[in-house]
Amino acid sequence: MDTLKKHPIPFFIWAVLLLVSDLPNILLVNLSGADPGWLPWAKIGLLAAFLILCWLWEPIRAAWKFGFVFLIFLLANWSVDWIIRSDFWRSAFYQEPPSYTATYLSFQVLDVLRALLVIAALWWLLRDRKAFFLDKGQLDAPIEPVRWLGIGQGESWRVFGWIFTAGAGAAIVIPLAFSVPLTAEAFSRALPLLPVAILLAALNAFAEEAYYRAPILATLVGVVGKTQALLMACVFFGLSHYLYGSPPGVLGFALTAFLAFLLGKSMLETRGMGWAWFIHFVPDVFVFFSYALTWN
Repeated sequence: MDTLKKHPIPFFIWAVLLLVSDLPNILLVNLSGADPGWLPWAKIGLLAAFLILCWLWEPIRAAWKFGFVFLIFLLANWSVDWIIRSDFWRSAFYQEPPSYTATYLSFQVLDVLRALLVIAALWWLLRDRKAFFLDKGQLDAPIEPVRWLGIGQGESWRVFGWIFTAGAGAAIVIPLAFSVPLTAEAFSRALPLLPVAILLAALNAFAEEAYYRAPILATLVGVVGKTQALLMACVFFGLSHYLYGSPPGVLGFALTAFLAFLLGKSMLETRGMGWAWFIHFVPDVFVFFSYALTWN
């Protein structure tokens, strides 16, 4: 309790981060089988209250930028959900019979819109795109040692960027190989959709780096430190893939949380999004192509 009184910021940020993450959705789906419609508004209300508390209570005032950008993120989520359910959007993208290209592009176009709204908020706060990693960064920057990953002193992202990309691809391909039926007929039907899958992966990787990683790292490293900010980004990203990841559940959480660690580490050490985008992009190609394989 004394620690909380002296250093309240990490406690409040962790509490807010978990409450506005997918953790409440996971708990409610498992307890009641439903994802209630009021939950997004409860999260928006919580962030608004947190912002007010930041302005009123000096010990946590430094966290207000985190609260603000996440409020914009949740409002962007609500806007995207509203647009995707609108008659205009449905008539523009959803056809009979349904089209793989139109269906998935309808999601990714809005995902990029969500990312742009978050980027606009970060720009308003920081006034420097490099401050929120909107730059390729130093692709050959030194990589900080991580003994349990076999990374020693003197290593570079020029080498480990490729190693992590191959590992991320393998971590997705292996589970998919057991869950997606790969027949000659399915492959020949899906192959013409590979360029679309590549485009979808590129858009998805950019959008998720822009709204899952950049806001947490850009607004919290200076508040709670690099280690905690990176851990927060890992947990938030992992929870977002628990219900609807590829694969979902605990395995999906673990894989995506570990991926978030690598991506966030690359952004912090290269001061840009180049390696993070590429490492994220490659496994996403396999994910979106797997959707093409199962598309009927």
